Amino acid sequence: MRKILFTAYERAELCDVPEPHGNLDPGKIRCRSEVSLVSPGTELNWGFRGKTFPIHTGYTNVSVIEEVGAEVTDLKPGDTVFSHGAHVEKFDFDAKKVIRVPEGLKPEVAVYARLMGISMSTLNTAAAHPPSVVLVTGLGPIGNLAAQIFCRCGYSVTGVEPDASRRKDALACGLQDVRANADEACADLKDKVALHVECSGHEQASLQGCRLVRKRGEVVLLGVPWKRLTDLYAHEILHEVFHRFVVLRSGWEWEIPLDPRDFSFYSIADNVACAMEWLRDGSIQTEPLGSVYSPADCHRVYEGLLNKTLSTSTALFDWRH
Repeated sequence: MRKILFTAYERAELCDVPEPHGNLDPGKIRCRSEVSLVSPGTELNWGFRGKTFPIHTGYTNVSVIEEVGAEVTDLKPGDTVFSHGAHVEKFDFDAKKVIRVPEGLKPEVAVYARLMGISMSTLNTAAAHPPSVVLVTGLGPIGNLAAQIFCRCGYSVTGVEPDASRRKDALACGLQDVRANADEACADLKDKVALHVECSGHEQASLQGCRLVRKRGEVVLLGVPWKRLTDLYAHEILHEVFHRFVVLRSGWEWEIPLDPRDFSFYSIADNVACAMEWLRDGSIQTEPLGSVYSPADCHRVYEGLLNKTLSTSTALFDWRH
């Protein structure tokens, strides 16, 4: 059986590993992968450039069920399901933690529901409601999808991305207000932005958002600040937060529970299911965001994402061939 592993610093390999075998746990399912999706920020910075090897990688997968455990009653062999699974050919998974993929939705589209869920948690927890002005900085796959989601929900959205190819992708996905810089180019938004969704991980973008939001506006940090990129002092951000009454907070996806439960209006599972419905009805576009590759090309894919030589901002692995 094949599985993608990071085997050394900046080295990805498709490795042979033992298949799941033996009796299946009563509450689990055994799956055969169809498509898995790369999360470039996390996988590159935490895994591909990690410190301890080998590292298992991947966290979004669409697969077909081959076998179900004795206690699984709502799923059957042949069902296509979404999971937080890895880049691996076959695997066992908790049946309660998968979501059936809607009929008619292609696996290579359904996997994007995982990245959509990240900003949907922000949508759930934001104080601002439509038709408030939302600023999204960083239009990689997560930021692009975030901007589309907030547009779909009735917000007035401005996207900011210095990379020309990503701006082109954003326009191709239907975003109408896409700009290259949040300083001078967004002067018209000062004191109007209710919510800034920061997806780049760049401290300058966070400062810009603090300067643009209206009083008591929110700046939500979705992008991970993997490394220092400027010579900014913390005082510059703290000054804006204090004097402009900014709510600066983490965009922690898991602020809402994984599964629906009493006294909680939202869940990760509900968001993923909703995201797949939006993907199926075509109101969220993904085609410009990622190309499909063979798992055997994994090293070239991760290297290309790191060096920005791939033609798209993320990549998918097709396990069906």
